Amino acid sequence: MDLSNLAKGLIWIGVILAAIGVGLLVTAKLGIPLGKLPGDFQIRGERWSFYFPLMTCVVLSIVLTVILNILVRLFK
Repeated sequence: MDLSNLAKGLIWIGVILAAIGVGLLVTAKLGIPLGKLPGDFQIRGERWSFYFPLMTCVVLSIVLTVILNILVRLFK
């Protein structure tokens, strides 16, 4: 593997992580309750808790699928 390819890959990973961070900030500012949607499971015991954001995963999957399909069709 060429070092320049590795550098480009790391830059893209950074850009993607920054975009995710901006997206989370925007959803928090808009009041979108990601992680607290109906269908997100939260079970608490005396000394433990279990949290599984099922509906949040479904919503994010649909949104990302639509965005990626649009990007692929634009750059094809």
